[in-house]
Amino acid sequence: MLRALIFDVDGTLAETEDLHRQAFNRAFAELGLPWRWDEALYADLLAVMGGKERLAHFIDSAHPADAEALHARAPEIHARKTRAYGDLVAQHGLPLRPGIARLIAEARAAGIRLAVATTTSRPNVDRLLAANFPPGAAPFDVIAAGDEASRKKPAPDVFLLALAGLGIPASEAVAFEDSAAGISSARSAGLPVLATRSRYTESHRLDGAFSAVSDLGEPERPHRHLAGVAWPGGVVDLAALIRWHEAPDGQSAPFEAMGTGR
Repeated sequence: MLRALIFDVDGTLAETEDLHRQAFNRAFAELGLPWRWDEALYADLLAVMGGKERLAHFIDSAHPADAEALHARAPEIHARKTRAYGDLVAQHGLPLRPGIARLIAEARAAGIRLAVATTTSRPNVDRLLAANFPPGAAPFDVIAAGDEASRKKPAPDVFLLALAGLGIPASEAVAFEDSAAGISSARSAGLPVLATRSRYTESHRLDGAFSAVSDLGEPERPHRHLAGVAWPGGVVDLAALIRWHEAPDGQSAPFEAMGTGR
């Protein structure tokens, strides 16, 4: 029985990553640091999961001579970045990706539980939800955020936290991810994964997902099928997910060796 849907946030619920990049740059400028992360550099840095970890990696790789002093400033830098991200979301909004609001509404109506499993910090999740749902009406029963997990993705910790919060086994849920590390994390937690491409994960291999699509799709705007399970009409809806989940061979058929750039 399918009892829960578990969503990654950045790149999955919404195309958040470029606002994170802009927020880092705003924090650097406010603190007088002569750094600017362009899109190409940020795409490379996204191989490191978690904003704090990403900043630490940048310091170690780009400024090793000053690493000790810069690491001491890292908490202040990241705190400024988090505030800047919240301000950017509040000022400009950040819509959910195609099909997300529809699938969430279908799940809620059917009594399917919803969770978040993300490496981002809780304030970033709260800002995104506040921008897209009425006050007090965020639909998620469980939010497992990065600071609560001892290890970031691709370790399974944050998905295991979400499952523990839901009180269900992995066999009764489906995870939604957009990155190679996220898929590995969910699969290591025992979850089947539906993958969507996002702006910053176009080159990622999506091995291990049972289906890969450009997005979840809408009836008036079908998604682009990439590999694995195909969805009727180019739309991932709850009825089709349940049919896949309940099929005898459903969870035994993830696709493999998906090439980059597809």
